Amino acid sequence: MKRPADQERIYLEAVIETYSSLPGTPVRPSSQDRRLARDLCRRGVPLRAVRTALLLAAARRTLRSGPPLAPVRTLHYFLPAIEEVLELPPEPGYVEYLADKLRPFASKKSALLGER
Repeated sequence: MKRPADQERIYLEAVIETYSSLPGTPVRPSSQDRRLARDLCRRGVPLRAVRTALLLAAARRTLRSGPPLAPVRTLHYFLPAIEEVLELPPEPGYVEYLADKLRPFASKKSALLGER
C-alpha cells in the first residue's frame, strides 16, 4: 500500500509531465505550477479529470483555425477546463481521439527540445 506522500508525488509528477508535454506549454514548470498541482491533489481532484482537461484545452488551442496563440505560461490557465471536465466529463473515446490529434504536435515539441 502506498503512503499518501507517495501518492501525492505520483500525482504531481503525472500532472507536471502531462502539462509540460503539451504543445504551447513551458518545458520547465514554475513553482506556482507545482503548487497548483499539489493543491489539486489535496483537494481530491481526480488525476484523470486533470489530465483530460489539459488535453481538452490544449487541443482547443492547437487545433483551432486562425493564427497561433501565445504560449501558455501557467497551469492556472487550465483551471476552467478542469472545472468543465468535473461538471461534464467527455466520452473516453473523444479524449483518446484528441490525444491522437495532439500527438504530432507533442512529438514536434520533443524533437525541438532534443535538438538543443
